[in-house]
Amino acid sequence: MTRPRPRDQPVPTLPAVRRALHRRIAATPASHDRTVDLLRAFCIGVVVVWHWALSVIRHQDGQYVMANPIADIPLAWLATWLLQVMPVFFLIGGFANLTAWDRAERRTWPFLRRRLVRLLRPAAVFLGVWAVFLGVWAVIEAVASSAVPDHPGVSAYGPIVVTPLWFLAVYLGVVLLVPLTAAAHRRAAGPVVALLGAAVVAVDLARFGAGLEVFGGVNTVLVWVFVHQLGYLWRDGMLDPVPRRCALAAAGLVGLIVVAALEVYPASMVATEGAGLSHMYPTTAGVAALAVFQLGVILLLRPLLSAWMRRQRAWTAVAAVNAVAMTVFLWQMTALLVTLALVQAIGLAVHPEPTAAWWAQRPLWLVVPAVVLAGLVALFGRAETRPMTGYGRPWPGAG
Repeated sequence: MTRPRPRDQPVPTLPAVRRALHRRIAATPASHDRTVDLLRAFCIGVVVVWHWALSVIRHQDGQYVMANPIADIPLAWLATWLLQVMPVFFLIGGFANLTAWDRAERRTWPFLRRRLVRLLRPAAVFLGVWAVFLGVWAVIEAVASSAVPDHPGVSAYGPIVVTPLWFLAVYLGVVLLVPLTAAAHRRAAGPVVALLGAAVVAVDLARFGAGLEVFGGVNTVLVWVFVHQLGYLWRDGMLDPVPRRCALAAAGLVGLIVVAALEVYPASMVATEGAGLSHMYPTTAGVAALAVFQLGVILLLRPLLSAWMRRQRAWTAVAAVNAVAMTVFLWQMTALLVTLALVQAIGLAVHPEPTAAWWAQRPLWLVVPAVVLAGLVALFGRAETRPMTGYGRPWPGAG
């Protein structure tokens, strides 16, 4: 029988896509912890909404910068203790990576191949598309300059586009270390975490006490390895007893209170205008305390979250987000950039301060980027959802 030509092959319909998603959901092992996928979807949502709706976009020194209104709202910094979700990403990463390490039977190359493909395939598409775009930037600049008066230039948008890449670079580093960190965890889980935590505090003491800024870079590595290692404890059930969950949340909260009380640290866990220091980069011990607190809260809420994930509609929505989580993370800032260009093209004001008019525009900065992002995911999501050969079909949110 003659095989049909590509143009004769049916285009997948929306019901077919839904059926494929439901097949993947049905293949989810009973042992799979769905709360991990829920948390990943929640974190992606927080990052997207924060960047789109809660960032104050300003044109400064020839580039666009994205400040936030936390400094202008009394006690808003408290919200960052729950909504700064980067530590949760690394906690989830520790959980998922240890699971993948065990599934690979603790063999380095099979583990790294699967994890790196999962991370780098969507990233390669993202970088490739942007490389092509920048290759023809002169033509785009000429058209944009003619259509939009005072057009600032494509280069002005650069910081917006590359914002997600710092996370990918650091996360890639902790993935490459999994063969070492997982082995250390299995030999001495508690002592390893305690040693890493002590090292994080000691490095910050050296950085701020002795004024040695080079140690900021050291903690940018150590803190994330520490947080990732906490994810191992979560994965192996070492924190399941209720007293341990409570103690973890209490210890993290005490640590955050100490951090907020010390003059050297800002109280906010996200960068704010006017603050001389950010906890995220170079990373500080404050992020380690935040991770301990957030993990304690997660574990205390876990029974409630698990019950919710037994609902079919909720689990289907979470699985759908997880199937394209990296694609969404990489392209969300491009969607914002396109929205910014459209807003400027129609002459709508981009308010540089969180005024009443700025708040009134927030629905616009959610809906339009969401439409743009949906199109980008439709175009480029296949790089993430396509099954990897030699590994079978992964379940939704497999990491």
